[in-house]
Amino acid sequence: MGVDYAQLGLKVGLECHQQLATREKLFCSCKPQLFKGEPEILFLRRLRPTQSELGQIDPAAYFEFQKGVKILYEANSETSCLVEMDEEPPHELNREALEIALTVALMMNAKPVDEVYVMRKIVIDGSNTTGFQRTCVVAVNGIIRVDGKDVPIQHISLEEDAARKMGEEGLVIRYRIDRLGIPLVEVTTGPVINTPEEAERVALAIGRILRATRRVKRGIGTIRQDLNISIRDGALVEIKGVQELELISKVVSYEVQRQLNLLKIRDELRRRGLRDEDLREDFVDVTSVFRGTRCRILQRAMEQGKPILAVKLPKFAGLLGFEVLPGLRFGGELADRAKFWGRVGGILHTDELKSYGVSDEEETELRRLMGALEEDAIVIVADKPENAMDALRAVVERAREALRGVPEETRAANPDGTTRYMRPRPGAARMYPETDVPPIKITRDYIERLRANLPERPEEKMERLIKSYGINEKLARQLIDSEYDDLFEIIVGETGVAPTVVAATLTETFKALKREGIGVDRLSDEQIIGVFKLVGSGETSKEAIPDILRWLVGHEGARPEDALRELGLTMIPEEELRSIIDGYLDRSAELIAGRGLGALGALMGMIMRDLRGRVKPEDVNKILREKLAERVKAER
Repeated sequence: MGVDYAQLGLKVGLECHQQLATREKLFCSCKPQLFKGEPEILFLRRLRPTQSELGQIDPAAYFEFQKGVKILYEANSETSCLVEMDEEPPHELNREALEIALTVALMMNAKPVDEVYVMRKIVIDGSNTTGFQRTCVVAVNGIIRVDGKDVPIQHISLEEDAARKMGEEGLVIRYRIDRLGIPLVEVTTGPVINTPEEAERVALAIGRILRATRRVKRGIGTIRQDLNISIRDGALVEIKGVQELELISKVVSYEVQRQLNLLKIRDELRRRGLRDEDLREDFVDVTSVFRGTRCRILQRAMEQGKPILAVKLPKFAGLLGFEVLPGLRFGGELADRAKFWGRVGGILHTDELKSYGVSDEEETELRRLMGALEEDAIVIVADKPENAMDALRAVVERAREALRGVPEETRAANPDGTTRYMRPRPGAARMYPETDVPPIKITRDYIERLRANLPERPEEKMERLIKSYGINEKLARQLIDSEYDDLFEIIVGETGVAPTVVAATLTETFKALKREGIGVDRLSDEQIIGVFKLVGSGETSKEAIPDILRWLVGHEGARPEDALRELGLTMIPEEELRSIIDGYLDRSAELIAGRGLGALGALMGMIMRDLRGRVKPEDVNKILREKLAERVKAER
């Protein structure tokens, strides 16, 4: 049975972030691109939160600081400089990036600000060397129309992208700062989206407008969506980092499901009579209970000299094993908090102890030692005492939140559409002015010049593609919704390949390859154009395109000509093809005798199965039809 999202009071707001295709970064002249290979420069930092002018500390910033991590930054001289290293003040705001952001704003009917002020937004997870992200609002109060509904655009901002995480070893996290400072445009909608499918359609509409500027980057990691989701009686939860458009509706529906299940847990706890004061931070060392245990996790911890600490959660029996999302039980939510606040590997609890090799006798002794009744749950952590206690404090706090319902928090999107705890929601003390970058006045004349030269709008372009290239509406719409509409026109113009073939390849074939796990997004425009040039020149056939693309993805930086040679997909000359077809006819004499001209379909299938990619189907059909008719006539 479907979910009635209107009855649940679902509200979704989107924050769409897109990298801009500028010549330089946002606050320096470095190249806005990623580098491969080993870094030239390494430096180590530890970031700390600071108080605002009112003496407040942002809770999300404090949360990151509590982890006690150090950041190892990697850099090279082409893609980063002293600005990214926070050893030199930022330069002036990139005017090219500002122009692109204002163009986006005008295409979304937004009102540009009179003066652009750069602000600092506190971020101390290590993704920025300064401990904050620079951002500025360029326009407000826009509106776009999606499926007959007006969707308000609250603001359009220009900001710097973050460093990219490369890995972590213990308490040291590695970030590469090549991406840091690449210009991003952020488009924020009002919370007026009421279904998962609508969220996806709105994101798609925003993406169309961004791509219509022809001045945004393309490919993996260049666009991401953050979602703010709430339901009646639930809470506002921010979900960050949704990179696949097709995942948006799944993320929304899963978050609704998660909040509904958390409300069920709340109601059950209240029915059981749990009170807030029943949840206490009474931690007990229970190492002695597990001296002879068969549980490998606990064995390893004790071998390393780590104690096992436990806390009782009154009236929680059975609820820690309750599934709130596919593959995520409520105990997993407690574990997420414990991992982040306590820096531990995880937790064990009484809803699952037996599956980890804990015996009935051990659990009975554990309950006796903890003074736990059958209706109570127990959570245990095996780690250094300070880590274990921090972890159990986080568990108790999350248990208290369960009694209240759904906690406000920031979560990260997983590749399957589920989410995981990331950090607390940021507070009001998060933003303050950037004093190193001067404000920029936006004049009316400048805006009118931009307005007079706005790019072709998506709906206008779709009509032109249909009219100019003779493709159908479905293909035209798929092109507009893809990242390849501009490339489509270049390919058709340079290669002479039929527009329908090019459009179908860039949309339907590419989508099918992505479903196979083939990363066609990694191919350069030059490689894609080169594949079609081979088809246009007659060196290979359109049927060979998927195989060539697969090979190119697996051989980074290779040329289409290399793929053609390695795969043996060069076209078979006509005389050789005629001889090959004669061979098929010789081997199929019985089939021809029985079916006559009706054998054409079966023969065509056999030949194309063996020669696909090296022959044109129309050439095979013509020669086969001719030779088959001769054979049938001769037999008469």
